[in-house]
Amino acid sequence: MSADAFAAAIGKGAMLHKPRLLEALRTGLIFGVIEAITPLLGWSLGRIAADYVTAWDHWIAFSILSILGLRMIWSGLKSDSKIVEKPHSHSFILLAMTAFGTSIDAMSVGVSLAFLDVDIVPVAFAIGIVTCLMVTIGVMLGRALGSASRHTVEVIGGLILIGIGSLTLYKHLCGAG
Repeated sequence: MSADAFAAAIGKGAMLHKPRLLEALRTGLIFGVIEAITPLLGWSLGRIAADYVTAWDHWIAFSILSILGLRMIWSGLKSDSKIVEKPHSHSFILLAMTAFGTSIDAMSVGVSLAFLDVDIVPVAFAIGIVTCLMVTIGVMLGRALGSASRHTVEVIGGLILIGIGSLTLYKHLCGAG
C-alpha cells in the first residue's frame, strides 16, 4: 500500500530545494498518519455501509490524484519569465491532500478487514509506520533527483499522480484489484 505514497514522495522531494531529513520526516509523518487513519475510517465505514464505500473509493482516489497531478503539470508547463526558486517545504494542506489521495486503497483494505473481524488498530499502526518510512526515503531519493529542471520534475510528478489514480481506477473497474 505504501508504493503509491513512495512514488508521490519522490516527486515531492524532487520539487523541493535540497530537502533536509527533518522535512522528509515531516512529510513521512503526515503521510504515515493519514495512511494509518484511512483503514480505521474504512473499517468503521465497512461496519456501516460497505457497498457504498467500495462503490466509490476508486473514483475518489482517481479524482483527487488527477486534480493534483493536472495542477502540477499545469505549473510545470507554465512559462515563467523569471527564475523561481524551489520551496524548502510543501504546505501541510498539499501534503495532506496528496497523502489522502494515495491512501484511499488503505480505506478499502479497512472495509475488507471489517468483514474479517480483524483487530484494526495494530494493522493501521503497521501501515502508518511503513508508509512513514517509505515516504521519508522517497523524499530523500527525490532530493537526489531534484537537480533536474523544476518544470520537468513537476510534469513528471503530475504524470505519476495521474498514473497512480488511473491505475487505481483501472484495477477496480476491471476487477484486478
